[in-house]
Amino acid sequence: MDIKVSDVLAAITSGMAPIDNTVDGLLAGSPDTTVKGIAVTFLATQEIIEKARDMGVNLIISHEGIYFSHRDKRDQLGADQVYIDKSSLLEECGMSVIRCHDYIHRQLPDRVTKGLVRVLGWESLEVENRDIVTIVEIPEMTLQQLISHIKQSLGISHLRYVGHPEMLCRCVGVLVGYRGSGDSVIPIFSKDGADLVICGEGPEWEAPEYVRDAVYQKKNRALIVLGHAESESPGMEYYTELLQNSFPNIPVHYIKYDPIFRLG
Repeated sequence: MDIKVSDVLAAITSGMAPIDNTVDGLLAGSPDTTVKGIAVTFLATQEIIEKARDMGVNLIISHEGIYFSHRDKRDQLGADQVYIDKSSLLEECGMSVIRCHDYIHRQLPDRVTKGLVRVLGWESLEVENRDIVTIVEIPEMTLQQLISHIKQSLGISHLRYVGHPEMLCRCVGVLVGYRGSGDSVIPIFSKDGADLVICGEGPEWEAPEYVRDAVYQKKNRALIVLGHAESESPGMEYYTELLQNSFPNIPVHYIKYDPIFRLG
């Protein structure tokens, strides 16, 4: 039996209440297209679209929007040539794109957070899963040891942090994506008693400055900022496995999203 793009879209939202004003849905292609193969990624860049095409797949699952905005604002891009070239490529190679953002985050535990916790080897150490954070109790180690562990686990060359490298960490709050605001991070320290919070990104003048003052006051607190993609890519790799289980007769591939920034 053929699997249509609409079947994959239905599987993504299966068993969940509708989300008002969601960004999820079909961004390119037709719901009636028969799926030959699926590629899952953090964000479908033009390079990733070409890689998917060359792999012989015709459906991409992208966590983030593909046209440079959280919400679909293609009408504002108009005659921009970068937009035109990218959308033309999708049409020329018959590629459909589904955005999978809100529904994957809305599950409990959040599948994207779970992917990060899993790659860090902390699944068995989870204390609590909430809508935006997972609390883990790890064997006591220094912040510097944790930084080394995280870099090795994620295969990244660098990350940003605030805190004393020799401070001891045990209670850790794990957040992904753009959840590193003061409103999200500070209660994890003050109410949950975390020593360390790991996040993707957030306003630099909020949680990082809170931790700076905490460290100056000689409080045992630290913040690690991974980057948005670095924090969420493990979740999309995990989701690739879940999709393969849902569609065992269709090849489902994970395409790695390369870090966007270079260090000058």
